Amino acid sequence: MEQELTEDALLGGRIRIRQPKRGYRVNADTLLLASAVEAKPGMHLLEAGCGVGAALIAVAARSENVRFVGLERDANMASIARENLAMNGMSTDAEIVTGDVLGRGANLSALNATFDGVFFNPPFDAEGEGRAPSPERRHAYIADEPIERWIAALTDRLTGGAALTMIHRAHKLAEILSALEGRLGGIEIFPIRPRAEEPAKRVLVRARKGSRAPLKLLKGLDLHDASGAKHTPDAEALLRGEATLIWGD
Repeated sequence: MEQELTEDALLGGRIRIRQPKRGYRVNADTLLLASAVEAKPGMHLLEAGCGVGAALIAVAARSENVRFVGLERDANMASIARENLAMNGMSTDAEIVTGDVLGRGANLSALNATFDGVFFNPPFDAEGEGRAPSPERRHAYIADEPIERWIAALTDRLTGGAALTMIHRAHKLAEILSALEGRLGGIEIFPIRPRAEEPAKRVLVRARKGSRAPLKLLKGLDLHDASGAKHTPDAEALLRGEATLIWGD
């Protein structure tokens, strides 16, 4: 049965994304991750588990002379991502590879490349953790391998000094830090809070290959305040692509 898709405007209408009507959909996590990615001219960047390509395209929309590869194991999602690249006029700057970051079937090693940065928004939950998602969302929500395997595989594909950037649930931070230990340094943690008085629900984490800089816990971001607006001004600027996230350097 043909999958029903919607076409949605992002970044204030600067890009358009086709995505399944039912299943995992582009959300604030996608756009916050995109805002956090370092994309300097001449870089070659990888998004692991790119889905329909929304984060990759959002980064590409603010970048010049940057090449992108999106790796996606779901062949249907990879096909939609290629359509999205074409729709946004980015097919010459990026490619979508159908494959698995964890080495099942076509995988990272088949790319025969290293990258100046990698970014990803992995499945957040383990089997039996939290509320079970619908079948359409299962592949995007339920991790069948621990985050340590993702980080190990992606570290091997980084050039010296390159950054790994990811978004995840805040309560998984200890697991993330354990996976980074001995692999990447210069770790920066950027908490994402629903409101100033509430604990962080998400964290953006960045770390570099070969860095010995000490860990930094940054101020982070509040998504909402008491003004009645949909988002705080800082959050709105990031979600609309009008600003990039400022790390500790």
